[in-house]
Amino acid sequence: MKIKEIEIYAIRLPLIDPFIISYHTYDDMPSIIVKLTTEEGFIGYGEAVADEHVTGETWESTYAMLKNTLAPALIGENPMEFERLHEKMDKAVYQAPAAKAALDIACYDVVGKKLGVPVYQLLGGRYHEKFPVTHVLSIGSPESMAEEAEKRIKEGYTSFKMKVGTEVQADVQRIQAVREKVGNGVAIRVDVNQGWKNSANTISAMRQLEHIGLDWLEQPVMADDFNGMVEVKEKTSTPLMMDEGLRGIRDMRELIEKQAAHKVNIKLMKCGGIYPAMKLAHMAEMAGLECQIGSMVESSIGSAAGFHVAFSKKAFTSVELTGPLKFSKDVGNLCYDVPFIKLNERPGLGIDVDENMLKELTEFTVKVMK
Repeated sequence: MKIKEIEIYAIRLPLIDPFIISYHTYDDMPSIIVKLTTEEGFIGYGEAVADEHVTGETWESTYAMLKNTLAPALIGENPMEFERLHEKMDKAVYQAPAAKAALDIACYDVVGKKLGVPVYQLLGGRYHEKFPVTHVLSIGSPESMAEEAEKRIKEGYTSFKMKVGTEVQADVQRIQAVREKVGNGVAIRVDVNQGWKNSANTISAMRQLEHIGLDWLEQPVMADDFNGMVEVKEKTSTPLMMDEGLRGIRDMRELIEKQAAHKVNIKLMKCGGIYPAMKLAHMAEMAGLECQIGSMVESSIGSAAGFHVAFSKKAFTSVELTGPLKFSKDVGNLCYDVPFIKLNERPGLGIDVDENMLKELTEFTVKVMK
């Protein structure tokens, strides 16, 4: 089996509501979809959602990287040879993990379809039967975040991920308001997205919040501040998760050596796709770290890929892949059964891609072939 052509689509996914985090407000989500076709006619889809604040990639640069460098490098290659494909991409360009993830996911999708098995069977088989879906609360006033949490509980959600990180004391008030509104029986995870900057601010905030019983605190300090994470971990009792600071193997090695977190948030867009994500999960498992599959707010394509990774490994104890629930239009049909997600047994990623919707959302496109 060989890759015959790769089509690249730059799209914008419309959000139902703006998505607000510490460093940006998204009115829609820029994404790159790739459609990979083999000489036998099998088709696989992949996705790249770039974030310049995390990996240094933009929507435009990712499109150019795929068009000019990575896609041409894979034409004529066997999509089943994951290790060699990643080596070839790594030799072609340093980093660019979201761009590589798009091609990695498309290869897994097409190989699963060729072999007639779901992607999770290519990763060691299914371990989890279902995962609870966590609702993400965008940054707002304490009152609005508490009211939304109350509304979502009535819809069946049992856990929340709160986005904070604008100003420490205001964030403390947001977290207190949500806890007061939902009670102690609901899980709350707090994601600061580096917004508290340093360990001093974080420790100050957590002294006011330790009694609230948070599930965990995610990336309160700057991404590369491993020593700051260590200090927070030593001086607070809430479990600590690293996200933006964990991109690839080098970061995971430093995290393990310094014991800088209790949990890790692995994202396909940060590490380069399904194949590298599995390597990170194995490293975390050997170090006794719990894993989460996180999201850059991908469509059904990227979200399905993340779910296949999470469902295949015992080390994954939570998932936060809610992009498709946030979009008013999506290119795929990943099915949620709120408050759970279950995967089907269809080959590849197990989703259908709506070609008409893909064309409707496309801003520009190109086909790469011999």
